[in-house]
Amino acid sequence: QVQLVESGGGLVQPGGSLRLSCAVSGFTLDYYAIGWFRQAPGKEREGVSCINRRDGNTVYADSVKGRFTISRDNTKNTVFLKMNSLKPEDPAVYYCARATTACPLGPLLGGDFGSWGQGTQVTVSS
Repeated sequence: QVQLVESGGGLVQPGGSLRLSCAVSGFTLDYYAIGWFRQAPGKEREGVSCINRRDGNTVYADSVKGRFTISRDNTKNTVFLKMNSLKPEDPAVYYCARATTACPLGPLLGGDFGSWGQGTQVTVSS
Protein backbone atom coordinates (compact mmCIF):
# COMPACT_ATOMS: atom_id res chain seq x y z
CA GLN A 1 0.00 0.00 0.00
CA VAL A 2 1.41 3.34 -1.09
CA GLN A 3 1.73 5.74 1.83
CA LEU A 4 3.22 9.19 2.30
CA VAL A 5 3.32 10.60 5.82
CA GLU A 6 4.29 14.19 6.51
CA SER A 7 5.70 15.43 9.80
CA GLY A 8 7.62 18.35 11.21
CA GLY A 9 4.99 21.04 11.05
CA GLY A 10 4.34 23.37 13.95
CA LEU A 11 4.34 26.93 15.18
CA VAL A 12 7.27 29.17 14.35
CA GLN A 13 7.92 32.90 14.56
CA PRO A 14 8.35 34.98 11.41
CA GLY A 15 11.88 34.57 10.14
CA GLY A 16 12.15 31.16 11.74
CA SER A 17 12.78 27.75 10.21
CA LEU A 18 11.16 24.34 10.04
CA ARG A 19 12.07 21.12 8.34
CA LEU A 20 9.24 18.99 7.04
CA SER A 21 9.67 15.29 6.38
CA CYS A 22 7.77 13.02 4.03
CA ALA A 23 8.24 9.36 4.89
CA VAL A 24 7.13 7.02 2.15
CA SER A 25 6.32 3.32 2.12
CA GLY A 26 4.80 0.81 -0.25
CA PHE A 27 7.01 1.84 -3.15
CA THR A 28 10.66 2.44 -3.97
CA LEU A 29 11.42 6.11 -3.50
CA ASP A 30 14.32 5.95 -5.99
CA TYR A 31 11.86 5.50 -8.84
CA TYR A 32 9.70 8.57 -8.24
CA ALA A 33 9.80 12.33 -8.23
CA ILE A 34 8.22 13.82 -5.11
CA GLY A 35 6.59 17.19 -4.71
CA TRP A 36 5.44 19.45 -1.90
CA PHE A 37 2.22 21.44 -2.02
CA ARG A 38 0.46 23.69 0.43
CA GLN A 39 -3.05 24.94 0.99
CA ALA A 40 -4.12 27.75 3.24
CA PRO A 41 -7.75 28.25 4.34
CA GLY A 42 -9.80 29.82 1.59
CA LYS A 43 -6.97 29.57 -0.92
CA GLU A 44 -6.20 27.24 -3.78
CA ARG A 45 -3.61 24.54 -3.42
CA GLU A 46 -0.16 25.79 -4.42
CA GLY A 47 2.74 23.75 -5.70
CA VAL A 48 5.82 24.54 -3.63
CA SER A 49 8.65 22.32 -4.80
CA CYS A 50 9.55 19.09 -6.54
CA ILE A 51 12.63 16.87 -6.72
CA ASN A 52 13.33 14.48 -9.56
CA ARG A 53 14.20 10.86 -9.02
CA ARG A 54 17.26 10.43 -11.18
CA ASP A 55 19.21 13.62 -11.48
CA GLY A 56 17.84 15.14 -8.30
CA ASN A 57 16.97 18.32 -10.15
CA THR A 58 14.67 20.55 -8.18
CA VAL A 59 11.83 22.92 -8.95
CA TYR A 60 10.58 25.74 -6.75
CA ALA A 61 7.66 28.11 -6.83
CA ASP A 62 8.75 31.73 -7.10
CA SER A 63 7.15 32.43 -3.73
CA VAL A 64 9.62 30.15 -1.92
CA LYS A 65 12.69 30.27 -4.14
CA GLY A 66 15.80 31.04 -2.13
CA ARG A 67 14.09 30.24 1.17
CA PHE A 68 12.99 26.61 0.85
CA THR A 69 15.18 23.63 -0.02
CA ILE A 70 13.91 20.22 -1.04
CA SER A 71 16.09 17.14 -0.64
CA ARG A 72 15.75 13.39 -0.51
CA ASP A 73 17.37 10.49 1.26
CA ASN A 74 16.46 7.38 -0.65
CA THR A 75 18.14 5.16 1.94
CA LYS A 76 15.67 6.45 4.51
CA ASN A 77 12.70 6.61 2.14
CA THR A 78 12.24 10.23 3.09
CA VAL A 79 11.97 13.57 1.32
CA PHE A 80 12.60 16.79 3.22
CA LEU A 81 11.53 20.40 2.83
CA LYS A 82 13.70 22.82 4.76
CA MET A 83 11.93 26.12 5.16
CA ASN A 84 13.91 29.18 6.19
CA SER A 85 12.92 32.81 6.64
CA LEU A 86 9.30 31.87 7.10
CA LYS A 87 6.85 34.65 6.34
CA PRO A 88 3.29 35.39 7.44
CA GLU A 89 2.09 34.22 4.00
CA ASP A 90 3.63 30.75 4.40
CA PRO A 91 1.17 29.21 6.90
CA ALA A 92 -0.79 26.34 5.39
CA VAL A 93 -1.23 22.62 5.49
CA TYR A 94 1.75 21.19 3.65
CA TYR A 95 1.37 17.98 1.65
CA CYS A 96 3.84 15.74 -0.09
CA ALA A 97 2.84 13.80 -3.17
CA ARG A 98 4.27 11.25 -5.55
CA ALA A 99 4.60 12.40 -9.14
CA THR A 100 3.19 10.28 -11.93
CA THR A 101 6.26 11.01 -14.03
CA ALA A 102 9.02 13.57 -13.56
CA CYS A 103 8.75 16.98 -11.97
CA PRO A 104 6.90 19.20 -14.41
CA LEU A 105 8.87 21.79 -16.34
CA GLY A 106 6.16 24.35 -15.74
CA PRO A 107 4.00 25.15 -12.74
CA LEU A 108 3.47 22.39 -10.21
CA LEU A 109 -0.05 21.10 -10.66
CA GLY A 110 -1.77 18.58 -8.49
CA GLY A 111 -2.94 16.62 -11.50
CA ASP A 112 0.67 15.53 -12.15
CA PHE A 113 0.78 13.77 -8.78
CA GLY A 114 -1.04 10.57 -7.98
CA SER A 115 -0.61 9.76 -4.28
CA TRP A 116 -0.81 12.21 -1.42
CA GLY A 117 -0.07 12.37 2.26
CA GLN A 118 -2.45 13.65 4.91
CA GLY A 119 -0.63 16.94 5.46
CA THR A 120 1.12 18.73 8.28
CA GLN A 121 0.17 22.15 9.60
CA VAL A 122 2.63 25.03 9.50
CA THR A 123 1.79 28.16 11.47
CA VAL A 124 3.82 31.36 11.44
CA SER A 125 3.02 33.77 14.20
CA SER A 126 4.75 36.00 16.71
